[in-house]
Amino acid sequence: MRILLFTGKGGVGKTTLAAATAARLAASGRKALVVSTDPAHSLADAFGVSLGTEPSEVDTSLYAAHVDARALVDRSWPQLRAQLRGVFAGAGIADLDAEELTVLPGVDELLALSEVARLAETGPWEVVVVDCGPTAETLRLLALPEAIAGYLDRSFRGVLPGLRSAAESVRTLAEHLAGLRTVLTDPETTSVRLVLTPERLVVAETRRTLAALALRGVHVDALIANRLVPKSRLWQGPAAKWLRVRRSEQDAVLSELDASTPLSLHVVEHRAAEPIGAAPLLDLADELYAGIDPLDGLRRPGVPLLSVEADGADYLLTVSLPLSEGSDLDLVRVDDDLAVTVDGVRRLVALPLMLRRYTVIDAEADGAGLVLRFALGREERP
Repeated sequence: MRILLFTGKGGVGKTTLAAATAARLAASGRKALVVSTDPAHSLADAFGVSLGTEPSEVDTSLYAAHVDARALVDRSWPQLRAQLRGVFAGAGIADLDAEELTVLPGVDELLALSEVARLAETGPWEVVVVDCGPTAETLRLLALPEAIAGYLDRSFRGVLPGLRSAAESVRTLAEHLAGLRTVLTDPETTSVRLVLTPERLVVAETRRTLAALALRGVHVDALIANRLVPKSRLWQGPAAKWLRVRRSEQDAVLSELDASTPLSLHVVEHRAAEPIGAAPLLDLADELYAGIDPLDGLRRPGVPLLSVEADGADYLLTVSLPLSEGSDLDLVRVDDDLAVTVDGVRRLVALPLMLRRYTVIDAEADGAGLVLRFALGREERP
């Protein structure tokens, strides 16, 4: 089973490229499912068919579905919430407090992610392609398993002892969250493809997204630049100069991006007609992958977030993050954790056991990430 997650800034064409990728995989003989978690639900428009919440065949070996997060919340969450509220009430917690404790943040996104996992596990699919929402929503979605597990731990701490039924409910949910987290961060199974348009503002957001995903331990295997101005020596008339200048600017932006990352960069030129339906999507996929298997690169081992090496009596801890110039970076030591914040995205990273008696005395950052120097018995530098 392989899972490909497509995301990017709103309006860059990620839905069309996700649909094209799934169509190419199915045409090569693999059973492929493409699922949309984007509230806009434009996947049906890409195929020119109606789609429901259960997979339906849109072409040979190609299936598609929409995830209705709101309906999942209405159907699935109230039962567990009622069970936990009853447990709290039995423990002497006031009704109002019990109600507050069972308002789980992000439950709709969590259930959407759980539904994707369910569809992936219960069908005959060899590949599941996920059309995610815009970048900000996707980052929140991918962070939820870890964030909610921490929320549950804090919320139920001190309440669970002696309450077997509550413990069992929370344990089941925690195990489910741990399973989702494992799937999302396994580079052998799951990877993200970031879609962008060749504009400096969009590329800047893409760089921030790369750092945020690396911080979450999520593997990105490719970048896709969509809607390039087509190259042609046959352009004539007043618009020809404008088109050449615009393409030249786009090429310059992508050249800078390509030089700053080891990820493969695929390009797709803008088309006069929208690629709607299986045949136009296959044609688009041929340009996108240029004869390469769409799954190529998925099994490449990801760079570990943390690595340690000795340097004399000190240790160097490398935090592998694709940082760019101007990244807003903050580091704080919190007991045995390192709180890393990059452009507003924060994660607590557990320090390796061997470094917990050591002190951070210096830190440097470059395009490959952070390098922290740990020393024993020396004061931390400001």
